[in-house]
Amino acid sequence: MIPFRMLLRVVSALCILLTLSGCWSSREIEDLSLYVGLGIDVGKETEFEKDIAAQGGSYPKKNYLTATVQIAPGFSNSQSSQQSGSPSSGKTSYANEQLSGDSLLQIFRQFALRRDRPLIGHHLKVIVVSKDIAKKYGLDQLLDFVLRDNDIRPNCLVLISHRRAVDVLTSQDPSRIPAFYLTGITNNSYISNKILDPVLLSKLDAQMQSGSSFLLQNVLNSDGEDKFSGGSIFDGKTTKFIGELSQTDLEGLSWLNPQKKGGVLKTHNKEGFTVLYEMKKKKVKITPKVVGNDISFHVKTESEGWLMEDWRAPEEEEKGAYLRELEKEFAELAEQQIRQVLYKLQHTYKVDVADFRDSLRIKEPKTWKKIKDDWDQIFSTVPITYDVKITITNPGSSTE
Repeated sequence: MIPFRMLLRVVSALCILLTLSGCWSSREIEDLSLYVGLGIDVGKETEFEKDIAAQGGSYPKKNYLTATVQIAPGFSNSQSSQQSGSPSSGKTSYANEQLSGDSLLQIFRQFALRRDRPLIGHHLKVIVVSKDIAKKYGLDQLLDFVLRDNDIRPNCLVLISHRRAVDVLTSQDPSRIPAFYLTGITNNSYISNKILDPVLLSKLDAQMQSGSSFLLQNVLNSDGEDKFSGGSIFDGKTTKFIGELSQTDLEGLSWLNPQKKGGVLKTHNKEGFTVLYEMKKKKVKITPKVVGNDISFHVKTESEGWLMEDWRAPEEEEKGAYLRELEKEFAELAEQQIRQVLYKLQHTYKVDVADFRDSLRIKEPKTWKKIKDDWDQIFSTVPITYDVKITITNPGSSTE
């Protein structure tokens, strides 16, 4: 006979197994159409859509936008695939499919009429919106369905393409899935201050709800290769694209951001040789000052770093007066970058995407409450002073 204790253990184990949560209705990934990337462009019907419409296969719509879904894995033998990860037959790394219309949800439902597997958005990694369509419609309009859909997770990255979004989601490398590649580039922000901190769908929603102007990462494309370069400015009230900042502007912006790490400064010594400083540490303090109705800011930035490249020939000893002279030149260069980006923000675009509002809101809450609705306009006239101190803590290893 089985001992009572042994029987009790077996029964207990069976009860535990029955109560364990699990995927009772699991489905193989090969049986699903997982879209990992979404591109939104100005509406332009594909040849497939034109041919289908000529056969009477259209429905009432206006071609406001063209949506590109990047499905992984793809199938190169799909007749509806516009681009794929490989020209060979069988499975590919990804497939891009496009449809046009005036509603993202309706476009997605149209995909059900041409695919044997419905689209699943649980693993959407990146949304790329073209600059051209962002000029015509606000992001709150273009992404309304995405923000409402519970299937799409809020940790999805949002980027702005300089040209067509579909081009950014297309790669010449058959082994590369562009959506994953783009999210991977954002991980390099710790070594480059030309890459903005990732703006995820959840953060973008909060920014649009607050009515504050904001900045999104730009991505360029050429011959199937992508590159992050600069940022796109969006008006807080309309959520439409209003302008761009260059790579140098983002460098200047980083000197005003205490969270931003990494970056280099390049100058030339008296002989004309290249000299490079790499930032290792940085401390930023933004101090708002309110006197009556007058508001001003002072920014104090201190940075420590290494002298990483010096083209002098022959090499001289790098210490003392020479290093102090370089520190001064690098500080002046950083201040020049700050001056350039502040001019654009205050006079060209008249928006605060450098988050001066946060310092004022935290340290002067009563003042902020009175002016928050008109902050961008007020910001354009606010005096901002700044002081940058650069310290070279390590001249690097000698080449001799």
